[in-house]
Amino acid sequence: MNYTRIILKSGKEASLKRFHPWVFSGAIKEIEGSLSQGEIASVFSNKNEFLGTGHYQNGSIALRIISFADVAIDAAFWQQKIANALALRAALGLLDHPETTCFRLLHGEGDGLPGLILDYYAGVVVLQAHDVGMFLAREAITQALLAVLGGRLKAVYDKSKSVLNLREFPDYENGFLYGEAGKVEVKESGFRFVVDFEDGQKTGFFVDQRENRKLLAQYSQGRKVLNTFAYTGGFSVFAMAGGALSVDSVEISKRVADSIDEHIAINFGEDAPHQTLTEDALRFLDGMEKDAYDLIVLDPPAFAKHRGARNNALKGYRRINQRAFEKITDGGIVFTFSCSQVISKKDFRETVFSAAALAHRNIRILHQLHQPADHPISIYHPEGEYLKGFVLYVGD
Repeated sequence: MNYTRIILKSGKEASLKRFHPWVFSGAIKEIEGSLSQGEIASVFSNKNEFLGTGHYQNGSIALRIISFADVAIDAAFWQQKIANALALRAALGLLDHPETTCFRLLHGEGDGLPGLILDYYAGVVVLQAHDVGMFLAREAITQALLAVLGGRLKAVYDKSKSVLNLREFPDYENGFLYGEAGKVEVKESGFRFVVDFEDGQKTGFFVDQRENRKLLAQYSQGRKVLNTFAYTGGFSVFAMAGGALSVDSVEISKRVADSIDEHIAINFGEDAPHQTLTEDALRFLDGMEKDAYDLIVLDPPAFAKHRGARNNALKGYRRINQRAFEKITDGGIVFTFSCSQVISKKDFRETVFSAAALAHRNIRILHQLHQPADHPISIYHPEGEYLKGFVLYVGD
């Protein structure tokens, strides 16, 4: 295709030949012409071999490949990519499921479209563009969604402002690309949640913890449960569903804490044995009494969003895990997670090991946890495995 050509330095084509979708700025030898942020460009080796086509952007990752074939990036391209993503979700049993009406429809590199997230909430699709190229393609993506989803699609909401530095578009605000909708009620494994996709974190609801919440329910019978960094209370709902003796949810935001109470009430009534504590989770863990809980959930937001924050993030993970290990009852269960992409599985495991040693507890791994299948990981892009977790048995 007739796109601006990027020529790589000799030897820098190896990762693209292994279908890794990133081109780093240091690998570029020459740009034949001018390129603006978000523009489509084709990449060639120093020997003039075609390698792929993608979106150009300023920064260390200069190009994200959206096609390794020499094809036009047109309406048919977008429609095929989204149709492929939807076919996977249908194969997983998520499409038109009566008891689960929310899932990730398209997961960036895992679905061959780096920089694009699409979450589906009972007919409302929330779009997040993590690079300028995907931001500029929003209308084409919306038209493809209409073509692929048909009557299922009620609205498309663009929520890219918080994840992009859009100096070129100073007047841009989040908003609807198609249709309109207010807060939308969804079901997950039959339980009801109200998704505030406009004002909530990320796209509104953490669909990546669906399978881990179901697992938590299996361990909750008769236990006193603490859910820290509770956000909208997903783990709290499933703890209640599993027969927890009591559940305490710790969430620092009063607005978000109100949604936890709403979700408990609509699923279990006003008299459920649950309380929401509007506190900082780190301070709560530091100050809580020993043996107050025998199941603790540690699901913090990403402590590190870039490599420069990695060391401080590891300290944060060690601190919260050490506190939980020190204070949970003998025979207690800890569900602990990291959603920081720059923290590897090895990093997280070693940090949890360090916390266990500092707490002087006998700790055994019962499960190793990860993101669900609607957040697929390309075998060529291992960095896509961002969610790591353990279920741990804590003894003396």
